[in-house]
Amino acid sequence: MTSVAANYRAACRARSSAEFHSKISIVIEEADESLFWVELLEESGTSTSASVLNLKKEATEILSVLAKARKNTPK
Repeated sequence: MTSVAANYRAACRARSSAEFHSKISIVIEEADESLFWVELLEESGTSTSASVLNLKKEATEILSVLAKARKNTPK
């Protein structure tokens, strides 16, 4: 999730709506990748469903907020 935070910071410093849209798209990709790895931990049996439940919930909420921000930003 550190890449998500770093790229979000870059998006917040965008110089235009188009640049913000582009950078927030990268943040969404990184957040989705983080969720993928958490799900892989669970599915591989490395972690239990209970131990990753909060991480999955948090990642899904972050993705939802970011997707809405991108949707509401003109290109």
